[in-house]
Amino acid sequence: MSPFPRADYAALHPYDPGRIPVRVDLSDNTNLWGPHPAALARIRAATADDLRCYPEVYADTLRRAVAERFGVGIDCVTTGVGSDDVLDSSFRAASGPGAVVSYPAPTFSMIGDLARMNGMEPRPVGWQDAVDDPRWLLEGGPALVYLCRPNNPTGALLPAEWVERLLGLRDPEGPLVVIDEAYADFGPDSLIDWAARLPRLLVARTCSKAYGLAGLRCGFGVGRPDVVLEVEKARGPYKVSRLTAEVAALVLRDADGWIGRTVAECLDNRDRLRGELEKRGLRTLASHANFILVAAPSGSAKADNDAFREHGVTTRPFTGIPEIGEGLRVTMGPWRLLERFLEALDLRLGALEEIAAP
Repeated sequence: MSPFPRADYAALHPYDPGRIPVRVDLSDNTNLWGPHPAALARIRAATADDLRCYPEVYADTLRRAVAERFGVGIDCVTTGVGSDDVLDSSFRAASGPGAVVSYPAPTFSMIGDLARMNGMEPRPVGWQDAVDDPRWLLEGGPALVYLCRPNNPTGALLPAEWVERLLGLRDPEGPLVVIDEAYADFGPDSLIDWAARLPRLLVARTCSKAYGLAGLRCGFGVGRPDVVLEVEKARGPYKVSRLTAEVAALVLRDADGWIGRTVAECLDNRDRLRGELEKRGLRTLASHANFILVAAPSGSAKADNDAFREHGVTTRPFTGIPEIGEGLRVTMGPWRLLERFLEALDLRLGALEEIAAP
């Protein structure tokens, strides 16, 4: 038999977020305040060499900035083309015949696909089952355990004590635990310092959310040097462009405190929007990220989002969410954008009331 195409790729399909351009896009959790001003300044000062020359082999400029920002050694830092590249490399480093990736579900929608891309078997564990007893994630001897903290799309936060318990339950030669902290800037804590000290642990971060650099595709991870070495071997050289690495390094240093101010406004708007949604009788999930997941008013997230599109607004619909069933994930942004969402929502609620009237 021909090895191409791979039989285990039959279940894979090209990624399609279903995005249709609208005036107010609240669907992808990027920074709707825009990029860091230092990023724009560096891009505008770009030279021919930024494009002509190969970048650093392993993005040492960016690695140094991450090391300074989080107080770890440079040999504790890996980088990638977005945090999903860091995740992909960590999966590949852990993969092998019969390798399993376990994770609490629902979570980041790419995890099952990343597992299959690397010849691994995805094994989701119901979120509440995992919360009640992390041993469920260790059943069957997985090669890797993935945790999204805060979780996407729900915004839930696995407590640090819960993570500590999971790590303590591992066999000394047990799985690599990968913690995806894409939204940690909006939550109460980070476990990056754990990753630099504890064995078989990697924390992945992105520059696409709080830092406003989604278009540059830049991520990084922190772990002990022995963990980072294996991820670096799986990832290959020259991944992060020269311009991207230098821009991300500037933003990480955040000399004028722009990130802190933007995150603070985001959290204020998150609390304010949650209050507005609950005033309208809609159930929301507590969020530690830069979005809110709200129960679909009609019970059909797709139908509700299609109705929003008619008024120039889009969110991200989800199904199968514990506690609420179908839900709409709403990215936070400046209040004027959230007002547009509330206007579209009120029109949808009014239409539903008319339908329900005798």
